[in-house]
Amino acid sequence: MKALGWFAALSVLLQEEPGESGFADSGGVKIHYVSQGEGPLIVMIHGFPDYWYTWRHQMPALAKRFHVVAIDQRGYNLSDKPEGVDEYQMHLLVADVLAVIDSLDEEKAVVVGHDWGGMVAWSFAMQHPDRISGLIVLNLPHPKGLTRELATNKDQQRNSQYARNFQKMEDFSGMTPEFLAGWVEDQDARAKYVEAFRRSSIEGMLNYYKANYPREPYTEATELEKIRCPVLLIHGLKDPYLLPGALSGTWSWIDEELTLVTIPDAGHFVQHDAKDIVTRKMLSWLGER
Repeated sequence: MKALGWFAALSVLLQEEPGESGFADSGGVKIHYVSQGEGPLIVMIHGFPDYWYTWRHQMPALAKRFHVVAIDQRGYNLSDKPEGVDEYQMHLLVADVLAVIDSLDEEKAVVVGHDWGGMVAWSFAMQHPDRISGLIVLNLPHPKGLTRELATNKDQQRNSQYARNFQKMEDFSGMTPEFLAGWVEDQDARAKYVEAFRRSSIEGMLNYYKANYPREPYTEATELEKIRCPVLLIHGLKDPYLLPGALSGTWSWIDEELTLVTIPDAGHFVQHDAKDIVTRKMLSWLGER
């Protein structure tokens, strides 16, 4: 009965959403993705609390020229939900992205990430420079910038209290799907988010923080590989969680060109708050490659 429910959920998803659904095997963990279009590969990675559908505003435009693949990260929606904090370590999240690229028989991809997806994207670029042709990151500063601000900026320390709370959380009863979907303004989309979060692991979502978010006492990351591909960094300046001070110095950690776009009236979910601007900037930047 449990398997039947899973296949029913997948059937509903495929009927409602455009694109082709697929799965990649990442060391025995099944990673779900939705793909649209043909051409050079773009892999899009969501953050917390989210799923592949976060890219719905960007995918149709990108798919006119590219093969666009939006994944569900492990723990979310139709991807597998392994148990245990160690199953959400960064090297495994990076391996999930590589598994998707390999499953599509592609050598390289443009990698796009928001929030935790942004951290995975930065890490992928450092660990697999030969498998990435371009990097687009939304509202997740370079890890060196974020750790520097955590170590030195009291405002960032205060605004990261939510992450410290998540690291300690053992009772998830208040983290209902409805609560997690509260940030979604569009009512039809919110209903889809609630259903996706009902299929997700709340504990798995929080394991991203337990396994990877810096812990006190904060220190600046030092031993990180430089990014060796072009980077488009987009940041909504009204983000209450990731303050823009962390953007300073990004150019020092990249050996290729950096394009930095700040959007004054957008918040953390910049791909929704400024969806047309984000789509336009992506298309323009990709057209220059």
